[in-house]
Amino acid sequence: MLAVAAAAAVALTFTACSSQGGAQNQNQATGQRFTIAMVTHEAPGDSFWDKVRAGAQQAASELNVDLKYSNNNDGGQQATLVQNAIDSKVNGIAVTLSYPDQVGPVAQKAAQAGIPVVGFNQGIDNYQKYGLKMYFGSDETLAGQSAGQRLGQLNPGGKALCVIQEQGSVALETRCAGVKSAYANTENLQVNGTDLPSVQQTIQAKLAQDPSITDVVTLGAPVALAAMQAKQAAGSQAKIVTFDLNADVAKAIQSNQIAFSVDQQPYVQGYMAVQALWLNLSNGNDIGGGKPVLTGPSFVDASNIGPITQYAAKNTR
Repeated sequence: MLAVAAAAAVALTFTACSSQGGAQNQNQATGQRFTIAMVTHEAPGDSFWDKVRAGAQQAASELNVDLKYSNNNDGGQQATLVQNAIDSKVNGIAVTLSYPDQVGPVAQKAAQAGIPVVGFNQGIDNYQKYGLKMYFGSDETLAGQSAGQRLGQLNPGGKALCVIQEQGSVALETRCAGVKSAYANTENLQVNGTDLPSVQQTIQAKLAQDPSITDVVTLGAPVALAAMQAKQAAGSQAKIVTFDLNADVAKAIQSNQIAFSVDQQPYVQGYMAVQALWLNLSNGNDIGGGKPVLTGPSFVDASNIGPITQYAAKNTR
């Protein structure tokens, strides 16, 4: 948290300079405008990444950075995108390590070639292994455990269904494992998050088959909305909780259709990944003291949803 506060203070300083042309003038004075590649495992149609990109683009705009964004939710293809960034001689790389065995070694090649690389969103347990300088994201084990503890308070002795929308994703598997560690009667359900009608049908069938399910835990906002429809169609009384936010989930929390969201603040992840690389390139800074900088878990529920609704509508929360 101290690292986050320090980074925020630096951000305000440089933002103030940028409003007067300070950051741009500094880059122009050195004769270099930095190019930063951001390579993610974004899957088609996942609105979560709109917030990551919004944060990254805001930081790039403030700091006069040329941001090159690319994505592929196949580990091998994402690794190729990282190699493309190396070949194009970018100044820095921000990368997600959802598939560390495939993407990590290529990111390590960049680091060994002298290109600063930071991890964000996924890879908290692997980024140091591959030589990444910094990491910005949520502790998914802690997030899952915290969600499980809340479920225990809402429905002591209940049963949770944890819906994983991307098979093999390290972070998603870790979230459900964390939920189960704190809420023992938890069962995982694998679905294809790129096919939301199928997701709804699969959850609906499970709820109809097993009326003992008291809670449905989804790991992404679009899946949470599909779960709401599945619950209604199945006539289930299960509570729905989710990880991550979008404008519709924020409204559903406001209307008590979703009990709470575990927010990892993706806008902050995108913003800080770009900002941290710029600081490293322009001033030799490393943020976090060798440890990950946590952007979550941050809980959103009926007690604090009011102002967050407007931020979610702007893709900043």
